Amino acid sequence: MPKTRINCPNCRQPISADIEQLFDVAQDPASKQRFLSGAVNFVQCPNCGYQGAVASPLVYHDPKKELLLTFFPPELNMRMEEQERLIGPLINKVVNNLPQEQRKAYLLRPQAVLTMQGLIERVLEADGITKEMIQAQQKRLNLIQRLLGQSEDVIEQIAQEEDELIDAEFFGILGRLSESALVSGEEDSARSLANLQRKLLTITTTGRKLEAQNKEVQDAIQDLQGLGENLTREKLLDMMVNASSDLRVSVLTSLARPALDYEFFRLLSERIENAKGSGRERLIQLRTQLLEMTQEIDRQIEKRMEIAKQNLEQLLKAKDITASTQHNLGAIDEAFLQVLNSEMAAARKNGDLDRVQKLGQVVQVIQEASAPPPELEIIESLLEAGDDKKRQEWLEANPDKVTQEFIDALTSLVSQSEDGSDPEMVKHLQDIYRSVLRFSMKAKLKS
Repeated sequence: MPKTRINCPNCRQPISADIEQLFDVAQDPASKQRFLSGAVNFVQCPNCGYQGAVASPLVYHDPKKELLLTFFPPELNMRMEEQERLIGPLINKVVNNLPQEQRKAYLLRPQAVLTMQGLIERVLEADGITKEMIQAQQKRLNLIQRLLGQSEDVIEQIAQEEDELIDAEFFGILGRLSESALVSGEEDSARSLANLQRKLLTITTTGRKLEAQNKEVQDAIQDLQGLGENLTREKLLDMMVNASSDLRVSVLTSLARPALDYEFFRLLSERIENAKGSGRERLIQLRTQLLEMTQEIDRQIEKRMEIAKQNLEQLLKAKDITASTQHNLGAIDEAFLQVLNSEMAAARKNGDLDRVQKLGQVVQVIQEASAPPPELEIIESLLEAGDDKKRQEWLEANPDKVTQEFIDALTSLVSQSEDGSDPEMVKHLQDIYRSVLRFSMKAKLKS
C-alpha cells in the first residue's frame, strides 16, 4: 500500500502513513480482517509521539452479504456535498470492479453509518455476531489501548485488576493487532504489542495457562522430531498411549495425521483386544478420541480447500490478476498452493490455454514474493563462511553488499532471535553482527 502524506492529528506536522479508505472484500478478502482488527489507519508520529487512528472516510463492501456501507467521521466537519465528492469515487470503484452480472440493486443504496463502532457492528452482525459479543470485544480493545505505553509496574497492576478480561480472546486480538501492524510496516507498534503480549503471558491466569499449553505443544513437536525418519506407526501409537494430556494427543494427531490410517487403527484395535480391565477401557476411549479428531481434521482440511478454491477463482476473475494476487498474498497458504497446483495440472490436461495463462500470473507473483530478500542471502553466505577470519575475507570480497540497509536488517534479526529457543543460532548471528560491525567501522575509517 503506497504511503500517504498527512498532518499528524496532534502536532499537525506532515508524516507518512498507510491510509486505507476502501475495504472491498470482493477484490481483497483479507481486507475484512484488517478492518475488524481495529489497526487500520493507525499512525505513530515521529515528531510528537502521538499514536492513534486517523479520521478518514471509509467504504466497506461485501457482495456476498450485499453490504455497501459508508462512514464519514463527524470530526472532519464537512458538508454533505464535500462528503459525496470524497465517497463517490470509492463507490464507483466498487461498482466498476464487479462483473456486470454481479451488479445488484443494493449498490444503488449505500447505507451510511454514523459511527466507526456502528460500522464494525453492521459488518459483524452480518456474520451472526451479536451486539453483546461486539461490546465484549470492544472492552478488550480498550484495555489493550490502556495497557500500551505503560510502565511494567502499572501493567502488572492493571493486569491484576482485569485478570478475568485478559482471556484467550484477548490474547487472540492482541496477536492479530501485532500481525496487522507488522504487515502494515508499523514496526514500532508491532514491537510494543508483542512486548505487551510477552509480559501478560507471564503475569495473568490465562497467560500462564497458554504458556503451559504452548510448552506441551513444543514438547510434542520435539518428541516427533526426535524420532525423525525412525517414526513408525508402532512408535506413534506408543506416544499416543503414553501422552500426558489430551492436548498432547491432539497435537500429535494434527502433526501426524497421514500416519493415522487403517494400519494404525488396526494396531490400536489389536492392543485393545489384548488389554484387560481399566487399561482396555482407556485404549477404547483413546480410539474413540482419535477417530473423532481425525474426522474433524479431515472436515477442516476439506473446508480450507473449498475456501482456497473460491479465493483462487476470485483472483482469476479480477481485471488485474497480478495486482490482485499481490494484494492478497497474506491469504495464500498451503491449501491455496495445493489447489493452485491441482488447477494448473487440470488446465494443462484440458488444453485450456487461457486458464493456464491466468494461473501462471498467480504463480509468478507467489514465486517472486517467496524469493528470499538479498539481506538473507548475505547472512546465509556469512553463516557458511564459518569463523571470523573467513567472514572478514568474504566481506572484503563483497564490500558493496555491506549497506546500511543490510546492517539495519541484521540488527533487527539479531534482536528478534534473542527471544527464540535456538541459542546456537543466536550466537552465530551475534558473531556475524560483530564481524559486520568491525568491517563497517574499518571501512569508514579508511574513507
